[in-house]
This record gives sequence, C-alpha cells and structure tokens, in this order.
Amino acid sequence: MKRFLSVLAVWPGAAAAQDVPEIVVTGRGLADAPGDRVYDIVTIDRDRILSSASGRVEDVLRDVAGLQQFRRSDSRTANPTSQGITLRGLGGNASSRALLLLDGVPQADPFGGWVAFPAYATDRLGRVRVTRGGGSGVAGPGALAGTIELDSATPDDLSPFAGSLSYGSRESIDARGSAGLTRSGGFATLSGAYARGDGFVPIVADSRGPADRAAPFEQASAAARAVVQVGGATELQANVSGFTDRRDRGLDFTDNRSEGADASVRLVGRGPTGWSLLGYLQTRAFASRFASVGTGRVTTALTLDQYNVPATGIGGRAEIAPDFGSLSLRLGGDVRVVSGETQELYTYVAGNPIRRRVAGGRNTTGGLFADASLATGDVVLNAGGRIDRWTIATGRLQESLLTGTALTDQRFATRSGWQPTGRAGVAWTLDPALTVRAAGYRGWRLPTLNELYRPFRVGADATAANAALSPETLWGGEVGLELRPAARTRIAATGFANDLRDAIANVTVANGPGTFAGVGFVSAAGVFRRRANLDHVRVRGAEIDASTGWGAWNARLSYAYTDARIVDSGVLNGFRPAQTPAHSGSATVGWQRTGWRAAATLRYISSQYEDDANQRRLADATTLDAVVAVPLLRGLSVEGRAENVANARIEAAVGGDGVVERASPRTLWLGIRLGG
Repeated sequence: MKRFLSVLAVWPGAAAAQDVPEIVVTGRGLADAPGDRVYDIVTIDRDRILSSASGRVEDVLRDVAGLQQFRRSDSRTANPTSQGITLRGLGGNASSRALLLLDGVPQADPFGGWVAFPAYATDRLGRVRVTRGGGSGVAGPGALAGTIELDSATPDDLSPFAGSLSYGSRESIDARGSAGLTRSGGFATLSGAYARGDGFVPIVADSRGPADRAAPFEQASAAARAVVQVGGATELQANVSGFTDRRDRGLDFTDNRSEGADASVRLVGRGPTGWSLLGYLQTRAFASRFASVGTGRVTTALTLDQYNVPATGIGGRAEIAPDFGSLSLRLGGDVRVVSGETQELYTYVAGNPIRRRVAGGRNTTGGLFADASLATGDVVLNAGGRIDRWTIATGRLQESLLTGTALTDQRFATRSGWQPTGRAGVAWTLDPALTVRAAGYRGWRLPTLNELYRPFRVGADATAANAALSPETLWGGEVGLELRPAARTRIAATGFANDLRDAIANVTVANGPGTFAGVGFVSAAGVFRRRANLDHVRVRGAEIDASTGWGAWNARLSYAYTDARIVDSGVLNGFRPAQTPAHSGSATVGWQRTGWRAAATLRYISSQYEDDANQRRLADATTLDAVVAVPLLRGLSVEGRAENVANARIEAAVGGDGVVERASPRTLWLGIRLGG
C-alpha cells in the first residue's frame, strides 16, 4: 500500500514533466453509448442512494418499479437463495433474470444466480443505472429482463474519511467506514461495513408456535479499490472485495451462511478510440440447513444439511469503441466460466443423517458483440447484437450411504449450442421537451448450476433439480415517450410486451406426505415440485417514471403494471407466475439544504401468488419509510431513519398449511454520520 501511495504522489509530477495533457481519472468504464436514449433507462444518483431508510442496496433498487426479488424479504431475513432479481413481471423463479454488474463485472452467484446483497455497502456506490428490457449484447449474456449497473463512487463523491454508526430496533447495529486518497494521477479507497441484529420472529403472531423465535443476522464486508493513470489517456482500475453473511430463519436447524471474495482488474483507454480490457475472479461458499416443523409448531427436526456449496466464476472481456462522426461503435467479446457443486447430508433417522449427496458441474459462455449508435439531428438510432457459444459440462449427481455404499452415480452428457442476442431501437425528438421511442429485442439465459443440480426446501415444501433444463429465450418490444417540460423535470412512460420461452419454473408434481426422488421425504403439510421448462410466459405492461425538483425539494415517482400469464400445454396454463405482482410503485419526496436532509418514501406492492398453482395468495402491502439528518458540526450530522413506519404487514411467504411469514416490520434507527 505504501508503494502504491508513493506512486500516486509522484505521478502528477511525472506527467507534467512529459507535458501530457491532464486526464480526469474517474474509475468508470467507457462512456454511455449515445444510442442508450432509445431504451427505458432509470438512473439513481448518489444522494438518493444514501437516503435509503434501510441503507441496503435492495431497498434502493425498489425505487425502480417492476424491479423485484423473488421474495419480499430483504437480505436480513430472506434465505440468500431466494434473492435473485428480475424486471417486468418475469418472475416465478429465484434465479436472476436481470444482469447485475458492478464496475462491469457480473455479480450473480456463480452457482445459483442469486445476489449477495450484503456484499454491497451503499456508501461505496456512486450511481445505479437500470435498463429495462433484454438484449443488451454489450453488457453480456443473461440480460433477459434487463441490466442493472452499479458504479463505484468517483473521486468527486469521496471524502478523505467517512463513517457512520447507527443503533436500531431489536439490538441492531449498522457501522460503516471508509478512507480515501485522491491525487491528480489517481485515487485509492478502503472501506468496511458491519451489521447485526437480534431479528424479529418471521412467522406472524396468529400462525406461531413454541418452535418459532427471532431470526438474528450478522454481516460484514470490505473493499479496496485503486485507480491509477498509467498513460496519457489510460486508467488501471483494481478492485478487491469480500463479505461474510450469517442468517437464521427463525427456527432451530435453519441457519445459513455465505462467504465470498472478488477481484478484478480493468484497463480503460479514453483516447480518440476508447477501449477496455477486463479480467475478474469470484469465489463463493454457501451453506444452509433445513428443518421440518411438527404438529402445532411445537418441535423441529433437521431434514437437510447443505453443508458446503463452493462455487467459482472467472471471466474477462475486451472492447473497443471507435467513433466516426455521428456513428459510434462498440465491438468486442467476453467469456465467463462458472463451476460449483452442492454437498449435502439428507435422510435423517433419529436426528442423524444416513445419506450424502454431491451434485454440480460447469457452465461456460463465450461471445462476440457489436453495437452501433447513429445520431442524425433529431433522430437517434441504435442496433446491436451478439452471438454466444454455451456449454453445460461435467454435470454429475452422486448419492451414497454414509457407510460408503453407492446409491446413485449419474454423469450427465455435455450439452452445447449457440444463442443470438439482439436489440434495435429509435428515438425521435419531436420537440426539445418531447421524445418518442420504440425498440425490440431478443435475450437469453443459461440455466444456473443451482437449477440444474441442487434441490431445495422452503418450509415443508421441497423442489427437485432438473439436469435437462434448456436455456430460456425472450422476445420483446416496447414503445415510449419522454417529456422534459422544465430543467429539473422528467416524465417517461413505456408500454411493453414480452414472450419468455422455455421459462424455468418450479412446477407442482404432488402433495405430501411421501418420499420423492431428489428431495426425500415431504410431510403432509408440504408440496413436492420439480424445476421444468414451461412453453411460454407472456407479459404485457406499462411503466411510468417521473422526477422533478424545485429549490431545495425533489421528488421521484415510479409505477409498473404487469399482466403476466403462463401459456403452456400443462396444468399451469393461464396462471400467473409465482411471486409476480400486477402493480408496484414507489414515490419519494426529499429536501436538502446546507447539511440538513429529509426524505419520505411510500411504496406499494399488490397481491401475488406464493405458488405456481395460484392457490396461496400473499396480500398487498403499503409501506412508508423516512430519513432525517441534522448537522451538528462541519461534516458531522445526526441521522434518524425509520423503515415501515406504520408497521404494515408485508407477507413474504405462505406455506401449504396456511402458515404466513412476514418481512420487514417497523425498524427505527438513530446514528451519527461523518463525511459524505
């Protein structure tokens, strides 16, 4: 570190001695393409990111209506495997159907496709950019429902020292700190975050039994980042980060833990022809235990111990971005290889396991992409595409008695294929205050290793994996308009239609009690499901986004309507996908002046079904959050935050026995903040 700081100190002088023009070092990737104007994009700035009542990234993302996790619980209580993200009603599955990037690096878990939200402290972020709709070939494969780009804070966002410490309901603590050094030739940051709490009882009061208790959590993350000018117009960006996450589901034998570490190096050239090179490595480890609950919720018994789910992701990309007057191009390629396996103990007799299962494999995608933007007066055109080669290999399922006797030894055949991605659109500015646009796209997603090989349980329900799953594909289109009647006012409306083909869903096979292949025993209170490809999920909907500002005040509004239906030859035809609300919305009003800050956020989510058969309905929910900050001294403020002020009941799950789980009760925080 000392050597790096000395390099930063010397570099500006060296640059001056060589008479090289000063280049602003930002730590960002290549500039946004001019053609992005033709798509439905929402940007969340740093001020709004830091005004979240919970201080959690998943809460910030709820500002974009229609962007949702599989379940309504946040990363303090949800099982991590339920925290995939999607857009535009393309739900029904806990794996992410939207592509999440941090500084250009894919962030979905290499094994399961879910998102480790505790890894991302909001203080480290400078911008969130959400592109609704698939087909983003430049971003990489997997952008089926859209792309979510997280950008780290730039030097303009950083203070030499910053930190916050808050105490909250149920003995909760949230502590964060960062240090930064900025020079004309680069900058470096070091940050850490820690959170814990005794938690709340997830099961609602009228469904609880003696076995139910609070669900504590403890989470920590750290990150180091260095950005250095290594030439007249070239940046070297190096990131290292890690996290640990411990949660509990409010019952004995339901603890889970996640750990991970990431490293990436990116070179960005900002000369007449922009270019970038990126390489990255992800390592993950996950473990989770599952329990059955006895009659009257009096007792619990361990049913499955997934004691180790190691996974690795490695990849890279290369890109050039030449400009030819009004024509801008982005050309390149990328590759990503993920591998992992689940290691678990199952079939318990008198409290002890008698069987062991190991299942996993390796998925590879590699592709080439091209994107062109043409700005001609009032019209902007964009067209892009990519072609990917995918491979599913080394798939295996091994089951044995703990005595060593083999029960199952399956080796799945290697599969491979080609998948195209593409999108095209036009934006026409009819008036300085009015732009209309239209776009069409095709995207695809490879099944995750989790979907292919790992069974799982939620309460009494059990779901088996399916090693024969096919890739999902999506065709879609949208039309929209954007109004800018004043300097700080923007209103955008979009209508869209999507056809998701070979949609992967958890399909009901039978009700318990019984013993089923791939999961073992399911009680009378549970349902046995298996992952399968559905023929179609067709979604039509509309989105409205608005923002404005006047004086020290600002306001944001986001609303989404989705009509999602399964079209399939099986019994699910005509049903809504599980966990897919028809309506969602968010509205925020904020005020800020010379260190004083206040914001209130109202959110609504309509009812949705817990299950694929549309038998268990989760009620709608309306919540109110608030944040107030009062300056004490220069750079020091006291901060009060309130989540779910009215303590509204947010139903997160309902079991086959009618037991309801809730999410995010009222949580109050009081703390201090140093710096910004």
